[in-house]
Amino acid sequence: MESRDSPPVAASPDPRWLADEMLGRLARYLRFLGYDTSYAQDLRDLEILHKAREEGRTLLTRDRQLAMRAKASVLLRSLDLEGQLRELRRAYPALRGEVRFLRCSLCNALLASADRSSPVPPRGVPEPLWGSSEPVYVCPSCGQAYWEGSHTREIRATLERVFRPGAGARGTPP
Repeated sequence: MESRDSPPVAASPDPRWLADEMLGRLARYLRFLGYDTSYAQDLRDLEILHKAREEGRTLLTRDRQLAMRAKASVLLRSLDLEGQLRELRRAYPALRGEVRFLRCSLCNALLASADRSSPVPPRGVPEPLWGSSEPVYVCPSCGQAYWEGSHTREIRATLERVFRPGAGARGTPP
């Protein structure tokens, strides 16, 4: 992992990122963590650089040449999600490691609490869950629903492996 002209960690507790096409899974996980993370899918290098600059985002990429051309970037070397999260955590030690229902993992929009006044649950929400007091969130942009479930437990387990104290010291898994 290399950082090129990255903003100081203390300057922004919540960095805004632009993940290039090679880092789609990382983009989704950063959204699970509540970070504003745009995903540069089907964009050419110049378009990616323009988007990052115009939106004030730090580029996350595995492409050395692209990273060198960006005003602010983090070059990630790892091929796997956990390794990428560890590298990013080393570049941004204040990176949060807990799931937050703030952003849609698919489109990056801010989530809203589901309107419980309707007897019909949002698309994909199990009826028993809808009848419970468990929180349910819905993306106002794409309609994706979120709640605590087995998928969230799997995400939390991945994050625990990365963010537990001592995880990834000196670039190696604990």
